[in-house]
Amino acid sequence: MFSIGEFARLGLVSVRMLRHYDAIGLLRPAHVDPVSGYRSYQAGQLARLNRIVAIKDLGFTLEQVRAILDEKVGVEELHGMVRLRRAELEARISADLARLRNVEARLRTIETEGQMRPAEVLLKSVPRTRVARLAARAAGYEPEHIGPVITPLFDELCRRLESACVRTAGPGIAHYAQEDDGSVMVHACLPVNVPPGPYGFDVVDLPAIGTAATIIHHGAMEAAWSTFQTLAHWIEENGYRSRDLAREISLHVPCDRDEWVTELQIEVIPC
Repeated sequence: MFSIGEFARLGLVSVRMLRHYDAIGLLRPAHVDPVSGYRSYQAGQLARLNRIVAIKDLGFTLEQVRAILDEKVGVEELHGMVRLRRAELEARISADLARLRNVEARLRTIETEGQMRPAEVLLKSVPRTRVARLAARAAGYEPEHIGPVITPLFDELCRRLESACVRTAGPGIAHYAQEDDGSVMVHACLPVNVPPGPYGFDVVDLPAIGTAATIIHHGAMEAAWSTFQTLAHWIEENGYRSRDLAREISLHVPCDRDEWVTELQIEVIPC
């Protein structure tokens, strides 16, 4: 048998942690000297220690670890837990990176305040457009909420259009509707020349916009704060008020998001 110090070294944990596991009944020593109180462990107990550490590192509490061990979870089930945890962590990392890009974009906007180029804003009318459309709900209008929703929507819409043998007739259009609870309905649209029908997607006519203030944004949409700020200044300085959220027209969407070209359209009316 091994002393608690030896067992801790072999198991790559601390003596303090082993004492804690003993105290809560998660991993009892094989033997405790009745006089000295020294704990001794057997090599076979390393298997249970490995399970404890692995399950705990997946984010479970020690009470949950005990319940899982009591159910005698096998290696395949542990692998399944690891795969699930990996997916959760990857999703969290992706969300955190998107949030960081959002912060960096806002900081760049702050740095350029007062130094912005003359606004290249155009007023134009936007005709009614027939589109194939899919919709889903996002938690909010921030890029970290919109991005994970709009991209899969467009991917799925393209797949369904191809399955239905329907060809697109123009660039992608994203538009949004703010809900009372703060969430946002996200609509992914592609122009088509077909009548409504049972395609696996909606075919609707996006209403015309009588007067839209438009501006071209270059780069990923999470970095669009500066462009939106420029557009907001132009609208205010030229005596207009905005209506609803912007439409986004994807003019150029290569693999490199920094090379995206998007036209932002906001309906405006005179003050």
